[in-house]
Amino acid sequence: MSFFGIILLVILIIPVVVMLSDSPRRAATRRMEEIRGAAPPPEELAARVESLEAEVEELSRQLEALQEEHQFFQRLLEEGGSRRPPSLPES
Repeated sequence: MSFFGIILLVILIIPVVVMLSDSPRRAATRRMEEIRGAAPPPEELAARVESLEAEVEELSRQLEALQEEHQFFQRLLEEGGSRRPPSLPES
């Protein structure tokens, strides 16, 4: 390997080493800040819970509607297979 090849290799490896060594340090720092950080105020938590409850209710309604539609289409498929389609009157 030539001298310039070694220099290029070192230049390319340095950022990789820095990223790999910095990521665990940042993750540990973030965890420590979360532990030391204060919990959100109760009003904010109550608002978030209320919002989540409303979304769960909406999703439940949507799920129920989908189930009803599924049952309707299932009945149509079951009944439709046994019936013949109406024929056109002869002229």
